[in-house]
Order: sequence, then C-alpha cells, then structure tokens
Amino acid sequence: MFFGLLMIVGIDASNIRAGGGVTHLKEVLGAAQPARFGFEKVVVWSSAATLAKLPDREWLEKRSEPSLEGGLRRTMAWQMFDLASRATQAGCDLLFVPGGSFTTARRPIVTMSQNLLPFDWRELLRYGVSAMTLKLIALRISQSRSFRKASGTIFLTEAAKQTVLAVTGPLSGATVTIPHGIDQRFAEAPRSPRSLADCSAADPFRVIYVSAVEHYKHQWHVAEAVAALRAEGLPISLDLIGPANPAVLPKLQKVLARVDPAGEAIRYTGMVPYDELHTRYRSADLCVFASSCETIANILIEGMAGGVPTVCSDIGPMREVLGDGGIYCDPESPTSIAEAIRAMVVSPELRLEKARIAFERSKHYSWTRCADETFAFLASVLSGTANETSGKP
Repeated sequence: MFFGLLMIVGIDASNIRAGGGVTHLKEVLGAAQPARFGFEKVVVWSSAATLAKLPDREWLEKRSEPSLEGGLRRTMAWQMFDLASRATQAGCDLLFVPGGSFTTARRPIVTMSQNLLPFDWRELLRYGVSAMTLKLIALRISQSRSFRKASGTIFLTEAAKQTVLAVTGPLSGATVTIPHGIDQRFAEAPRSPRSLADCSAADPFRVIYVSAVEHYKHQWHVAEAVAALRAEGLPISLDLIGPANPAVLPKLQKVLARVDPAGEAIRYTGMVPYDELHTRYRSADLCVFASSCETIANILIEGMAGGVPTVCSDIGPMREVLGDGGIYCDPESPTSIAEAIRAMVVSPELRLEKARIAFERSKHYSWTRCADETFAFLASVLSGTANETSGKP
C-alpha cells in the first residue's frame, strides 16, 4: 500500500509518561512499517524517560525539550505555544496525538481515545469530592473539545466510542476503531483443565484477578464471592494482582480482613512486574475480570491469549472483546460473581470450551495489525479518503 508522496508524521507524546499509553506507543512503533503507507519519517516529542522506552528505527526521530521534563503546566504551555512551530520545522504533514487532548491550532491532527473514565459520570463520581474527580472532569472537557476539533479520532472499541459520542455528539472528523494488541509472550493454547476432584486445600483451584485497585475494578466484590464459595466447601483461592490507588486500597483491605483475616486463601499480592505477568496466567485455573469501565481491557485479552477460562464483567466493551469466550457476571454483585465462578469451577468441559473460543478471539489483537491500521488511517486522513471503519473481530 502506498499513498503517493513521502510524508512525515509528528507524534505529540508530551503527556504520555507511564502505563498503557507508553505501552501502546512503544509497541506500535516497534511493529510499524510507515513506508508502506507513504511515510518516510516519524518524529516523536516526549520526555526523555518515555523516549528511552521507544524502539530505535532508522525512520524514527526522538525529540525532547526542557519543557517536557517539567510538570503538567509546562507541558501544556509547550503544547499550546511551541508544538506547532516544532512540527513545521520538522516538516510534519500531520500530527498524531495519542494522549487525547491537544491545544495547538495546527492541522491536520489525529487524536485517540484511551481513557473512558472521564466520559462515564457514574464511574467518575465514585471518586467523590477529590482531586481525582476534578482531574477527570478537566479531561472530559479537554478531550471532548479535542475530539470535536480533530481531523480524525481513533477509538479502541465500538462500545467505548458510543460512550464518548454520547457526551461529545457527532464528530466532524473521520473516526475509526482500532483495538490495541498484546505481547505474544502471553500466547499459550488452552491446557487440559483440572477437575474439582483434583483440587484440595493444599492445592486449591486458583483464581486470579489482574488489575489496578480502583473504585471501578470491584476487587472487594470478587473477594466476597470467593469467600462465599469457600464457605460452601469449594477448595478455591484468589490472588488479586496489581498496583493500588492509595485512596482506594483501604476499601479492599477492610473486606479482606473480614472474609479471610489470616490471608490463607484470598490475598492481595500487589504489583507484579509486567515482564513476569504471563507466568501468573499460566499458573491459574480461572481469570476474573470485574471492571465496569474500560476502553478495551488489555488485561482481559492477555488472559484470553493465555488460554485461561474467564469470568467477566457484563459492562462496557467486554462482550465486544470476549464474545462467547467466557461467563458473564454483574461486577457489583458478589452473588452474580460467585454464580459465574461456580459454573466454571464445577465444569472442566465448560472451562475448556470457553477457553478455546477466547484463545481464538485473542489472535485478532496484534500490535502488527494495530500499527498497520493506525498508519493506514493517518494516511487516509491526509489524503481525504478516510471512512468510518470498525476493528471488531
């Protein structure tokens, strides 16, 4: 595929410092072949720490400036007053802003929606009167304005797109749905499942829930569900894995202290290095994903790719991602969660059936596909041929 004259795309990653935003940028640039889509060079502006995590490519130019090493105010001032001139000096034909918000008047710009929390009032207000609530409201305003002004906007799922559009209204620019990929080290075909008779107190049926501890992740409800199943006599354990919001962690700790004060079977293990995470999936009999607010849920896809059967929240884009590859539950109902887990625990056949479906669906989510579709969309925006498309499996 080639779109004519060689072009240059600039990427404003000035507000991408950690987490999924860095992973997305790193993986897309690692898998990209810009020349196939008419781009001879990609110029990225970000902090030195973020740039150090990006791959080295002949066509990739990494640029940082003192303003990008400071706080939010300095970064926003750089975006507003310096980005346009830097892009002009670099000969950029188009700017890509994966962080969602922009203030520069330069066009054309393609942006990206990677954070659904600001657009869901119910989830946003879980944070009460707090600095986080104010931050999310500010993001709701700035990203809504950016999406309306952009020449193109990338969404990660159709469900997330509809949630955003309910706030912004129809967008004047082109839109496309391009899901993220996952690292192939997570991929492992479903294994023969253990029967309940093979499990015991010493070697329990192992359930894991990988996710940051946040209000909308509902780890405490999962803990309640597993405690109820143990009270029924099921030999089952739960490991909750992930970093924690310090303001939310006490809510989880209070429940854990009540349902399993000795930490014998229901444990919060904290964060596991990302490079080791695939080994946790491989040691599990079942994954639970009980979030109620996601753009795409990469963690869900990692478990799918690992061949692990899944009990999943029935909210947001989860059905779009998992399809018929899991059992669904109400993430705010310990009873619903327990029923879904019980159905999986007692039936090895059901676990294997669902794991196989999920594993096949996970193959759709690759960084190569994500990179190709991203650069194709950027080129189509420049050429004026962009049409609304969907990246559903």
